[in-house]
Amino acid sequence: MTPVYIAAGAVLLLVLWGVLTYNALVRSRNRVDQAWSGVDVQLKRRRDLVQNLVTVVEASAAHERETLTELADARTDAVAASSRVWRERCERRLTGALVALAVAVEAYPELRTSDAYQELQRQLAGVEDDIVGARRIFNSNVQRFNDLVQTFPASFVARFGSFTPRQYFDVETSAERAVPDAATQPPAENRFAGGAAAA
Repeated sequence: MTPVYIAAGAVLLLVLWGVLTYNALVRSRNRVDQAWSGVDVQLKRRRDLVQNLVTVVEASAAHERETLTELADARTDAVAASSRVWRERCERRLTGALVALAVAVEAYPELRTSDAYQELQRQLAGVEDDIVGARRIFNSNVQRFNDLVQTFPASFVARFGSFTPRQYFDVETSAERAVPDAATQPPAENRFAGGAAAA
């Protein structure tokens, strides 16, 4: 086999590898976009429920005007957010407002036990579980895409094809945020000792 054929074969293999790598990057990027649409659907469902929650709480807890206004404003900002980075910031604010509302509602036992409020909380818990699942799928796809973009030798194709790493979506739900961090809690025996001393 002459050197010309060897060189031509090597070039052909290199081109074939480049095409296959480029197609793999495109497929991986498309999976990231598809996974994001799953997250976006669940976030929209949560925002719709928040609107209903504000209406129900407003009817029974008019004194919580500041908390309800913050929740409504956070929802409005999340709906209007155009970029993914800004959306993440707005969704974090919305999560914080939901936690604050749950704390405020503790002072209204009749509202807490009402059928409408409990049904909305049940639906909200279901949606937030779905958000956790969709976020996990999205972040997993982002990791695979970023690994492909950043590792040699696919990074060469990624650079020429304008593929850039994607950001993870790290917004927690109100249920996750409401769980106390064990690292910030004193050990059980210290809490009991403190309680005994106070008694």
